Amino acid sequence: MILVIDVGNSNVVLGLYKDDKLFRTARLSTDKNKTEDDYCALIYNIFKVSEIDEKEIDGAIISSVVPPLTLVMKGCVERLIGKTPFIVGPGIKTGLNLRIDNPAQAGSDIVADTVAAYHIYGGPIIAIDMGTATTMNVVLENGSFIGGCIIPGVKISLNALSSSAAQLPFISFEAPENPISSNTIDCMKSGIVFGYASMIDGMVERMSSQLGFTPKVVATGGMSSVIIPHCKSDIIINPNLLLDGLYILYMKNI
Repeated sequence: MILVIDVGNSNVVLGLYKDDKLFRTARLSTDKNKTEDDYCALIYNIFKVSEIDEKEIDGAIISSVVPPLTLVMKGCVERLIGKTPFIVGPGIKTGLNLRIDNPAQAGSDIVADTVAAYHIYGGPIIAIDMGTATTMNVVLENGSFIGGCIIPGVKISLNALSSSAAQLPFISFEAPENPISSNTIDCMKSGIVFGYASMIDGMVERMSSQLGFTPKVVATGGMSSVIIPHCKSDIIINPNLLLDGLYILYMKNI
C-alpha cells in the first residue's frame, strides 16, 4: 500500500492506494496549531477504524501548501509507518517540462494536478482545481507545463461578500432555478454558481484563444461538483485527480 497526503489550506486529505487503485480516503481539518502528536493520533485512529495495518504501507508521498505543517506531517508519517515520505517540491521527478518563469514557485498541489491530468488524459489539457483558490493550468501535448491562472476560491468570495455586506447572509452552495432570481438568497446563489461557471467558461475560451486550439479540460476540488455541471464547456470532473497525481509522482520517484 502507498499512502498519499495532500495538505491543503482547508483540509488534509489522505489516500491509500493498493494495486494501483485508490481504495480509502479520509479528510481532516487543516490546523497549523496542531502538533505532530496531534496528527499522529488522528491518522492512527483512522487506520484503526478502517482496519488498516500501518506495517503494510510500503511508502508515502506528501504535497503541502501549508509550510508550517510540511515537516509536522513528514515526522508523523515517519513515526507511523517507519519510512521517510517523498515531499513534492524542487528535485522531484514529474515527467513534465516546467516551462514557467520560476519552476520552484509551482505549488505542489498544482504539480500533482497537472501530472495526473497529463498522465491520465494526455495533452493538451487544462487542469482546474477548485479548492481554497481556483487554479487553472495548461499542459501541452509534449508534456510542457506552461502556466495558468489563480482565482479567489468560491468559498473565499462568498464569505467575503457575506462578511462585508451587512444585509447579505451566509448561504449554502447550490444553484437556484434561474440566473435571474427574485430574492436575495437566490440572487447570491445565482451570482456565485452561475457566475463562477461563466468565469470558468470564459477562462477556458481565453486560454484556448491564446493556444490557438481547444484543449481537453479536467476539474477537481471540493467545489467542482457544484460549479462545473453549470459550465457550457466540455469539462471532465475527477474528484481524486490530486491524489492520483501524488500516486503517479510516487511511482516515478521510487
